[in-house]
Amino acid sequence: MWVDSHVNLHGEAFADDLDTVIEQARRAGVGTMLTICCKVSEFDAVLAVAERYEDIYCSVGTHPHEARENPDITAQQLIDLAQHPKVIGIGETGLDFHYNYSDAADQYKNFAAHIEASRETQLPLIIHSRNADEKMAELLEAAHQDGAFPHLLHCFTGGAELAARSAALGGYISFSGILTFKSAADIRLIAGQVDEDRILIETDCPYLAPMPLRGRRCEPAMVVHTGRKLAELKGWSEVDTAARTSEAFFNLFKKAQKPPKPPKPEGAA
Repeated sequence: MWVDSHVNLHGEAFADDLDTVIEQARRAGVGTMLTICCKVSEFDAVLAVAERYEDIYCSVGTHPHEARENPDITAQQLIDLAQHPKVIGIGETGLDFHYNYSDAADQYKNFAAHIEASRETQLPLIIHSRNADEKMAELLEAAHQDGAFPHLLHCFTGGAELAARSAALGGYISFSGILTFKSAADIRLIAGQVDEDRILIETDCPYLAPMPLRGRRCEPAMVVHTGRKLAELKGWSEVDTAARTSEAFFNLFKKAQKPPKPPKPEGAA
């Protein structure tokens, strides 16, 4: 089974056919999914999706685009919300200096609260980083001086140096459908170099549909296409790729429950 480590299922994009979308993902071999909170004000809606489906989990946090909404959020507020058994990660949080929808000061302050919550709970910090490689690496390294915490660079589009500095801190990296884009040769090169036990895949749906489906609404079932590209880059079989990326997910998100293995057919060794 595949794991989609980053989906956005609570919004309007899936309001009319979420059950169908989940069923299509199951038929494609996608089991566990992690649906992401990008605004604490939307946490109840995100959690409702996770509670509706047995193998879907969620996070709690505020995206750097939305940092202006609650720059004064405290780690304790995040920690309190993270007590729910379905909450397995802190974020999505981080820095985005491409769009700058929120002021840098608000982004830094918001990110710091998420780091503290991750350190306290030991739930993985789910990081969005765009046009912020050097600052992100510096902040992560400095924060680890005050105590380690698990982290994931999601939908990775950064450079090799950020990948290496994150790895030195024990970080994981997740690749989206961008891995399949013709223009993403540099990302494919980095993916080929990431340690095999630290690599995850995701759709970030409803965004970033992979080739050959680019331009359509992205859905969890499409994570298989990203997995196939990763298999090609790593020289792994598809079965091995699904197993490796799923194992990495559960090693990182320890609060999530692995689905039971299907019983062996009668007479199987």
